[in-house]
Amino acid sequence: MIVDLSVPISEETPVYPDDPPVGMKLWAVIDRDGYYMNALKLGEHTGTHVDAPAHFVPGGKTVDEIPLEKFIGRGLVLDVRAGDGPVKLDEIPDSGYFDRIVLFLTGGRELSPEVALFLVAEGAKAVGTDAMSIGDDAVHKILLSAEVPIFENLTNLEVLLDMEFTFMAFPLKIEGGSGSPVRAVAVVHSEPE
Repeated sequence: MIVDLSVPISEETPVYPDDPPVGMKLWAVIDRDGYYMNALKLGEHTGTHVDAPAHFVPGGKTVDEIPLEKFIGRGLVLDVRAGDGPVKLDEIPDSGYFDRIVLFLTGGRELSPEVALFLVAEGAKAVGTDAMSIGDDAVHKILLSAEVPIFENLTNLEVLLDMEFTFMAFPLKIEGGSGSPVRAVAVVHSEPE
């Protein structure tokens, strides 16, 4: 089973405050031009997207410089919707993060800097959230300084609770990009009994 973890991109797609809105313009139609195409205008961090280190780290790697291996791996979903405020260390398991893409089902909550530091220390490959932002500037800097990509605006994470799956979300190869929209999916290997 493949689970789509991406939000649709349209002119109605919510964007982070002060980010550019999505613009879609009909460019060509079959009856007139012989083919159909839209022209798009959007920010690098539109919809389901990945943050590259350059987004918060001066001189950090841009999205086209991140090894492709960072965008695919064994996934893990942690359900932290029950808490309040930033996600704290006592809300997540003590281990099991090494070389995993750790996805947070938050209901809109952000991570605390302590959780970000812990995930870096534990060797997480990448981190993601269903929220519009993983956390404040400190959280971004902690993860991105360690070259841990951040996936934001994921959807359907609740489908993956207690499942074994491979997460993959490849960015556009934007030269000098601080991030990119992605089509995030989970390939489920085993479902809970």
